[in-house]
Amino acid sequence: QVQLVESGGGLVQAGGSLRLSCAASGRTFRAYDMGWFRQAPGKEREFVAGISWSGGRTDYTDSVKGRFTISRDNAKNTVYLQMNSLKPEDTAVYSCAAAMSGGSISYVGSYGYWGQGTQVTVSS
Repeated sequence: QVQLVESGGGLVQAGGSLRLSCAASGRTFRAYDMGWFRQAPGKEREFVAGISWSGGRTDYTDSVKGRFTISRDNAKNTVYLQMNSLKPEDTAVYSCAAAMSGGSISYVGSYGYWGQGTQVTVSS
């Protein structure tokens, strides 16, 4: 089992940057693929970015490609989401999630463990 705690959210102007962090408990962090999802008010949860257990495979939703970067540090049990050139439409609660490796890193159903989320608000 793994527990996830996000941090790094906040209020930023359009064009600005934020880096989200997700700290995982447990000694088996490297066994999990990790993902970032977001949910805006009145909308369904959507996939943002995913990374395989080794970091060798990543995937992004089209709307963030070229602006967001997912990475992980297995020694620190942490996954990151660097968000640049933020837009008002990026405003949402961002949650990290963990999945046993081997499945699709972009499919929400692959993920069995979720953090509580951190709010990101981008002002225009």
